[in-house]
Amino acid sequence: MEVVVTGATGHVGANLTRALVERGDRVRVLYRHAPRALDGVECERVTGDVRDRDTVDRLVRGAELVYHCAAKISLEPVDPEVDTINVEGVRNITDACMRHGVRRLVHFSSIHAFSTEPASEVLDETRPLITDPRQPPYDRSKAAGHRVVLSAVEKGLDAVVLHPAAVLGPHDYMPSRMGRVLLSLAKGRMPGVVEGGFSWVDVRDIVAAALAADARGRRGENYLLSGHWLSVGQLAALAGEVTGRRPPRLTTPMWLARAVAPLAAGIAKVLRTDPLFNSVSLHALRIHRYASHAKARSELGYSPRPTKETLEATYAWFRAAGML
Repeated sequence: MEVVVTGATGHVGANLTRALVERGDRVRVLYRHAPRALDGVECERVTGDVRDRDTVDRLVRGAELVYHCAAKISLEPVDPEVDTINVEGVRNITDACMRHGVRRLVHFSSIHAFSTEPASEVLDETRPLITDPRQPPYDRSKAAGHRVVLSAVEKGLDAVVLHPAAVLGPHDYMPSRMGRVLLSLAKGRMPGVVEGGFSWVDVRDIVAAALAADARGRRGENYLLSGHWLSVGQLAALAGEVTGRRPPRLTTPMWLARAVAPLAAGIAKVLRTDPLFNSVSLHALRIHRYASHAKARSELGYSPRPTKETLEATYAWFRAAGML
């Protein structure tokens, strides 16, 4: 089968591309940056941008199945690229899929596309998508991109949408923001953690769900791929068990972190580094505690593995890749 993967050098895309090649598919990938993540992977490579309609048209032509992983993941309070990539890029993909008769599109959205309220209730696929303009730009863009896919489905496109939570796991070449956090913990470079937490999921389980979404997902449906909710402190403690490194002892209360976030962001900007946290990342740690993957479990056979198992594989891969 001829399969296209966009965003193939990202964390999910790199793992998905490997899985598709290993099962014998002919894979064509799109990426913007140097493909170290695809070293040793036999696939057709296209350098380009999902915002370029001509590039996307050539990419999709002849494909039976398209996985759209490309996205701008941003925790910035202002980021114009999230709309051009996460909304207009999606439109280019759906248009090309319809133009060339692609059998199915599997689109990667995010848990962040869902409304955050009511926070005390279980989050599932019946929760409305974000409409509040006060929500972070990334969250709004993922909701808007999802709506683009739904509009295309109404016009005849066969598409399935996946909503991963916070992704951890091997083959994290860039590395991702959470990959950098795990490396900092292993190297003893994180003085403390922030109160709050998230639903953590293994990238290999996301890939398994993506393959199942093609085979068993229902046209026009979306599937929440949550994992196991742990506080940042609990995640750091598990990382310590795996690496033997003592986890940070200091936990900053959320109210204090929110108060000093503007100062931390300003200092990081001067130093040209990523802040340990900002207003958007703190927002992410306060939402979606009760996320259900019951629908994905029932229809896709999705079963997230224990987080400690994920951390063991992640750190083993970091060591093998010379990153730790």
